[in-house]
Amino acid sequence: MSNSDSESNSSHSEGEEEEDEKVTFKSLGIVDVLCDACEQLKWKTPTKIQREAIPVALTGKDIIGLAETGSGKTGAFALPILQALLDSPQRLFALMLTPTRELAFQISEQVCALGTSIGVKTAVIVGGMDNMSQALMLAKKPHIIVATPGRLIDHLENTKGFSLSSLKYLVMDEADRILNMDFGKEIDKILKLIPRQRKTYLYSATMTQKVNKLQRASLCDPVKVQVSSKYQTVDKLQQFYIFIPVRYKDVYLVSILNELAGNSFMIFCSTCANTQRVSLLLRNLGFTAVPLNGQMNQSKRLGALNKFKSKSRSIILATDVASRGLDIPHVDVVINFDIPTHSKDYIHRVGRTARAGRSGKAITFVTQYDVELYQRIEHLIGKKLPLYKTEEEEVMVLMERVSEAQRLAKLDMADLGKKRKGNKGDIDDTEDSMGVRKQNKKKKRR
Repeated sequence: MSNSDSESNSSHSEGEEEEDEKVTFKSLGIVDVLCDACEQLKWKTPTKIQREAIPVALTGKDIIGLAETGSGKTGAFALPILQALLDSPQRLFALMLTPTRELAFQISEQVCALGTSIGVKTAVIVGGMDNMSQALMLAKKPHIIVATPGRLIDHLENTKGFSLSSLKYLVMDEADRILNMDFGKEIDKILKLIPRQRKTYLYSATMTQKVNKLQRASLCDPVKVQVSSKYQTVDKLQQFYIFIPVRYKDVYLVSILNELAGNSFMIFCSTCANTQRVSLLLRNLGFTAVPLNGQMNQSKRLGALNKFKSKSRSIILATDVASRGLDIPHVDVVINFDIPTHSKDYIHRVGRTARAGRSGKAITFVTQYDVELYQRIEHLIGKKLPLYKTEEEEVMVLMERVSEAQRLAKLDMADLGKKRKGNKGDIDDTEDSMGVRKQNKKKKRR
């Protein structure tokens, strides 16, 4: 998590900046043992959302926190909860709901890191994992559960002896996304099964009508904490668009990857199949690329993410499942290969780069079919983006190689399709799953 303030609001005066530096976790009211934990995580000074939210949370109020991605939200809700747990220790103390599995694991990692010295036990309850082992984890009654709504309901309804009737804290992180992914029914059920007398923290990057409704249903006299009032992207992010015919998207992508070689890339596609196709295409051209999407099982998703985090792969191809909440600190370039259908997703996608005061690039591919969607994005962020300069002749030199790689990727996709039928729908991400490589090996043997 980026816990040094991004310089997105560097317009405020130097006097204010000096004031900001004087603010410490201790001065916000955090106890010494947790201040030490922050220090070990190299969180030197609280971020804006932490400065605003922590004092309010420590007074026992419900909170609606509106903050952009990469702003340090996890610390803003985790620290007050851990402090309250220290004051009155109990099992099944807090529930943190998130829209995606990856975000659940990430929040759990941070809560564990902050709570190690005080012996906090957490459990991650998400789909794609073994139900039985999760039931055993719940039987041990951890202090904090981090869960996706669907799987949590599954356990509340079917796991004997598991109940959240004594819960003290509920956190909904990325609440707008939870509701956009149609977890509305699950959330209603969860709210019925937990105590009304509890503290609730609702965190969201955007305040949609759905979030507004949820606020009325589940919070008691909440305090609204807002870090950025309009949708914005950080100043150190260089944003461009590139206008190209749809049939040349692949070749332009390869050209940009060659031109910016040495950087780490996050490439967003609109479908799981496209992340798979483009990663196979790039692998056939010698790039180290891994897909990350909802059709891969949990261990493969985490495996892909870890390969990218450890920098053994320089390109990750993701659907919007991965565009929010994931803390991947070293993304240098975000490429919107497929333009997002919802303009707000643009903010979250490009929020993967230029985090924690670093600079970054975002390039959005706009085809003849995307003009209206692109205009909506410009309207939302309130600025016109410059054109990313490319030399058409230089790009087209790559056409032949890319066409051959497209042909091989098509064969690979067909191979994977056959494999998946026998594998209950799970996408295989391993590099040795590439059918064409196997065919080539056979040819060499002949």
